[in-house]
Amino acid sequence: MTRCALCDRIDTSSEYRCTCGGPLQLDHFKGSIKEGGNVWSAYRDFFPYNLSKEDSLGEGNTPLIRAKRLSTKFGINLYLKNETVNPTWSFKDRGTIFGIKRALELGYKRIGTVSTGNMAASVACYGAYHGSRILVLVPTDIHEDKIGQISIYGPEIIGVEGDYGELYYESLDMDDIYFINSDNPYRIEGYKSMAFEIASDIDASHVIIPTSSGGLFRGIVKGYEELFQNHILSDLPKFIAVQAAGCSPIHRAFEEGEPVKRWGPPHTIAKAISNPFPPSGDAVLRKLKELKGTCAAVNDHGIIEAQKNIARDGIYCQPASAVGVAALPQLINDMGQGSKVVSLITGSGMKVEGRSTKVNTVTMSDLREKI
Repeated sequence: MTRCALCDRIDTSSEYRCTCGGPLQLDHFKGSIKEGGNVWSAYRDFFPYNLSKEDSLGEGNTPLIRAKRLSTKFGINLYLKNETVNPTWSFKDRGTIFGIKRALELGYKRIGTVSTGNMAASVACYGAYHGSRILVLVPTDIHEDKIGQISIYGPEIIGVEGDYGELYYESLDMDDIYFINSDNPYRIEGYKSMAFEIASDIDASHVIIPTSSGGLFRGIVKGYEELFQNHILSDLPKFIAVQAAGCSPIHRAFEEGEPVKRWGPPHTIAKAISNPFPPSGDAVLRKLKELKGTCAAVNDHGIIEAQKNIARDGIYCQPASAVGVAALPQLINDMGQGSKVVSLITGSGMKVEGRSTKVNTVTMSDLREKI
């Protein structure tokens, strides 16, 4: 049964959106943790499908790494949830596997997605694996290296001029294609698995979530809520949504106490989270208010510095993944000394976002002088 994440109304008239305009999600699951196995089997009571070995490409069950240098710097126990090791190098694979299952269950021959890169690669990969025809709609300014990763799986790729946020809504009117977009209800179910893994490893006091459309934030929160409602956890962490300052409609609305409004053209290096009109924005605001969470925005300079610091703690992430660490100087005063803080590292730095680094060159004869 699907329920609106914004107004709580049960709505079965659509696969994606409530009649009020809010995003739909499956009702909360009841169950218990099973012994052994991976996250999909141990928490199978909490997922809409039991995944077989034939469904999976090895997504999930990613490491939670204590960032030694950053922990010392900020006086906390900072953990990085490393989603770069998923099959297509981002957290999107966790949601795609359930979205594909739903599309196949409904009998769709064509599956689509609207994406700036990570989700496109994920849907193209899993679609190819399951023999589905895949349509990927991308903005026309997408970096050519991202197209390379998407196209290798053989989908139909169409660059669409215009507002990326509006393209999401346009796609939902295509009746013969099932769209596994950013906050598809079944995609949200896959994202819950990250919350289950974190909670099984540590009792986090704060969970920091890079936020664009709002789908990942909703999935993490829903996972924790289900653990709490089933008495597996006695308390919830504080949830923190972080956006890039150059495209931060949720943060602006949070500060103003108003609904999310459309942002102008994005101007940020963190292109993977630069949705100017996030479809789950108001649902994120609702949860932040209900659970006493908070929201922050960080500039590109801070993002780049955080990306470097994360690399020195062992993970090469894309700029969008670094926003959580970049926000720590703003957040640290509200965190107690030694707090257990998790920041999600959502995608690999191998996913180019348009920033290049100049390399100094020398002749072979000058090499020894330079080193």
